[in-house]
Amino acid sequence: MKLRLLYFALMSIAVTQCFAQTKTGFKIIKTFHIASAGGWDYLETCPVNDNIYVSHGTQVNILNKKTGDSVGIIENTTGVHGIAFDVANGKGYTSNGRLNNVTVFDIKTNKVLTQIATGQNPDAIFYEPFSKKIITCNGRSKNLGIIDPAQNKTIDSIAVGGKPETAVSDGEGKIFVNIEDKNEIVAIDAKTFKVLAHYSITPAEGPTGLAYDKQTKRLFAGCDKLMVVLNAENGKVVTTLPIGDGCDGLVFDADSKNIYTSNGDGTLTVIHEDAADKYTVTENIITKKGARTITIDKVSHLLYLPTADLEAAEPGAKGRPKMIPGSFQILVVGK
Repeated sequence: MKLRLLYFALMSIAVTQCFAQTKTGFKIIKTFHIASAGGWDYLETCPVNDNIYVSHGTQVNILNKKTGDSVGIIENTTGVHGIAFDVANGKGYTSNGRLNNVTVFDIKTNKVLTQIATGQNPDAIFYEPFSKKIITCNGRSKNLGIIDPAQNKTIDSIAVGGKPETAVSDGEGKIFVNIEDKNEIVAIDAKTFKVLAHYSITPAEGPTGLAYDKQTKRLFAGCDKLMVVLNAENGKVVTTLPIGDGCDGLVFDADSKNIYTSNGDGTLTVIHEDAADKYTVTENIITKKGARTITIDKVSHLLYLPTADLEAAEPGAKGRPKMIPGSFQILVVGK
């Protein structure tokens, strides 16, 4: 009888350990600390060096993506949201939400070159490879701004009918943008900068992070507790999948076919693209509360998520908990 009880006890421990192991093997492997004050939004790894650029209040902190050592600071970017790179011209761009402008800097030296006026409250920003333009998502003016890197000026804008949160390109002449307050994705012609279509993502709400798989021509939109898969060719919803709460970022790894959603509740949802119309939630990795945005290093496949230690929320309090001063940090997630 004792041997039988011992056998079942050992089997129970083995099963528990099996379930405790993550299916992807991903976990927090490093934490980079940044002691300066200020909130955060997006961050980006640079495609031509070992730096990661982190939005942080009134500045952008530049870290070595391998060690976390400080490389420099881009100042006077009050309300900064995002960072983008025009590799061909050796320039970087930061979207400064409270200044209603974009800072242009030299990628090699990180020296500020100029600032460009935009629409109101530029949020996400990215380099669009088909038109070779820098695109800003201007939240308060509800449009996209088109910046010509050669002229260092905004040359056009596109009204999108709502608050643009994040935009991506298919690289072949179309831009797609999440409209957070309208629960839709807008398709735009990158040749004419005209709106082509409005695609509803119902029943999902509040789209934030957005990514694109050029092989399957599928869009992935992180929403409130759901991820939407959209057929980019016809705008139809393929499927929705459950994710953690408070998603504000999403990335797609074309090599592993994994989609990662960063959720403010302290989880990282991993979804595998089995086929163009078939998806599986692999697991929810524990990160840290507040880690709601994300970027991926396409070479190392490491994930980077900014957050901070947060004060305990008072009962009935609304909004995000306050960060503890000096506790800003970057979580590095990998194997």
